[in-house]
Amino acid sequence: MKKKLRIKKNDEFQDVFKKGESFGNRQFVVYVLEKPNQDHFRIGLSVSKKIGNAVVRNQIKRYIRQSFLELIENIGIGKDYVIIARKPASQMDFLEVKNSLIHVLKRSKSLTLNKASNKFTK
Repeated sequence: MKKKLRIKKNDEFQDVFKKGESFGNRQFVVYVLEKPNQDHFRIGLSVSKKIGNAVVRNQIKRYIRQSFLELIENIGIGKDYVIIARKPASQMDFLEVKNSLIHVLKRSKSLTLNKASNKFTK
């Protein structure tokens, strides 16, 4: 994932936590902060040590990044997203992670649908 699409600094994470809205399900919590002057979206990931060892945590992060890359055309620009993984995410494969993220992003109204087919565009 390109550097301009990432949130890395603690101040930026705290800004999203304090000023953003949160949406969640059993596997993930997503904080969304509107940034109207930004021409792209950015994501920050948080996977606690409680979820598993380094291998499991890194796998979850790879799944989340890949899901966002596959949904890049459908994700609203001008927003910062912080995704926090919960314990059940450690037992999921890639498709389950992607579907769970789609569910949470739909709840946050951050995904755009193709109105002709009512499906996501590829």
